[in-house]
Amino acid sequence: MSQDKWQVLDNVTGSVQAEVLKGFLEAQGIEVILSQEGIGESVFPVSIGPLSEIQILVRADQLQDAQKIMSEYNAGDFEDLADSDNVTEDMPEE
Repeated sequence: MSQDKWQVLDNVTGSVQAEVLKGFLEAQGIEVILSQEGIGESVFPVSIGPLSEIQILVRADQLQDAQKIMSEYNAGDFEDLADSDNVTEDMPEE
């Protein structure tokens, strides 16, 4: 994997958002690396401003697929899937 070329897909602010997007992309089959420079990952992490910026990197050969997935994600195309995953059949009635 060290020979793979990685490209920046997006820059996000904050590790929570970065981790959510990483998990989402990985669930779609996209390999992801998060990169944060500066003091954002120090003993006292910074969570505001440009020092909290995290790059989402994907393999170059998956960049177009990742861009399409992110475009659909930002358009809300995956919101209906989240609702359909909620199984209510097994929930006890009140």
